[in-house]
Amino acid sequence: MVLEKLGESLKETLRKIARSSFVDKRLIEDLVKDIQKALIKADVNVKLVLDLTNNIKKRAIDEITKQINPREFLIKVVYEELVKFLGEEKEEINVNKKPFKIMMVGLFGSGKTTTIGKLAKYYSKRGKKVAAIGLDVHRPAAPEQLKQISDSINIDCFIDKKEKDALKIYKEFEKKYKDYDILLIDTAGRDALSSDLIKEIEELNNYIKADERLLVLSADIGQAAQVQAEQFHKSVNITGIIITKLDGTAKGGGALVACSTTGAKIKFIGVGEKVDALESFNPKGFVSRLLGMGDIEALLEKVNVELDEEKTKDLGKKFLKGDFNFLDLYEQLEGMKKLGPLNKIMDMIPGFSNVNIPKDMLDVQEEKLKKWKFIMQSMTKGELEDPETLTSERIDRIAKGSGLNISDVRDLLKQYRQSKKMLKMFKGNNPEKIMKKFKGKVKF
Repeated sequence: MVLEKLGESLKETLRKIARSSFVDKRLIEDLVKDIQKALIKADVNVKLVLDLTNNIKKRAIDEITKQINPREFLIKVVYEELVKFLGEEKEEINVNKKPFKIMMVGLFGSGKTTTIGKLAKYYSKRGKKVAAIGLDVHRPAAPEQLKQISDSINIDCFIDKKEKDALKIYKEFEKKYKDYDILLIDTAGRDALSSDLIKEIEELNNYIKADERLLVLSADIGQAAQVQAEQFHKSVNITGIIITKLDGTAKGGGALVACSTTGAKIKFIGVGEKVDALESFNPKGFVSRLLGMGDIEALLEKVNVELDEEKTKDLGKKFLKGDFNFLDLYEQLEGMKKLGPLNKIMDMIPGFSNVNIPKDMLDVQEEKLKKWKFIMQSMTKGELEDPETLTSERIDRIAKGSGLNISDVRDLLKQYRQSKKMLKMFKGNNPEKIMKKFKGKVKF
């Protein structure tokens, strides 16, 4: 999970509230100290931490006696103040013209070129025709790296390896840009205080007049993000920030908060190495996930983008009737693979991240899914359509064909039968009514 240690600390704070016999000033002060420790460990600026926790303490002490349910109110205060701390409202990029130009700026090694690939994938999945242009003339490998990333996700890429003037390269392909919905512009990595490179970026900015100027910052620079963001803001008037490598550093909290104090909103966060590991940043959903309350909005967006709507609807009805076979299960596994690792999906489901499932157990489940896929690929169409035809001889043949053990095949069959038995409870019920009941139970 993104900022896993911070999330665990904050969830433990909420568990203390739930376990307490009553809410009083002493409990509030203890909770405030816990939150302070958690945020400081995540490299958040001490002054900002004190400002945040003083707000929580003041609101809680002033209003707690007026509340019918003090515990729920205290959790609400913690949630609302953390959301405010991280920028409050989600700010999306509104692609409202063609071509919509997004210029990327950032420090050396911040992951800017890789992020262009992620951003291109993000918008391509949402039906936009995207192209990239390489204006990094200072790093020899930059044009080829951008070309390789672009080819891997099937978008057009404009580069000129011989030209050393970034503005000339941009002008060289200018007539072609009108064919695309979005143009992603890669620029040279630089130190925000480097005068010669700042002059270059200002010249590009004045000519290109990009609709969005996004600063890419690596989460591992922590609180230093604030200074860098302010310097880039002076040079090109940045309109937003993308924070990369947020899944692998304890300093991520410092980078998130430091950026939010500059006035430039965080638009996206990088949550992994894969090309689709990019999320639009929503402070409310992000804090909700940190506190173990899930992020249904992010999950639904992921499902809508990654999965075929009609297939998902049909499969959902089959499952709710308890009427499905291995082919349906195979489609479900394919869908889950598209959505990403199980532990990340569980973080988005309200209540699930509070279930203390060990990480190694989740990893086992991931391994099982891979094995089950190989097993199903070794079955005949008839066996997939009717799993109950699997005799001992067939199980033995399937195990050999998939390169796995007989126990692995039996494990899949057992899982299928258990799922079918459980889902039969829904038989005869209206799927829409069941889903409405479920939604009604998902509350903050």
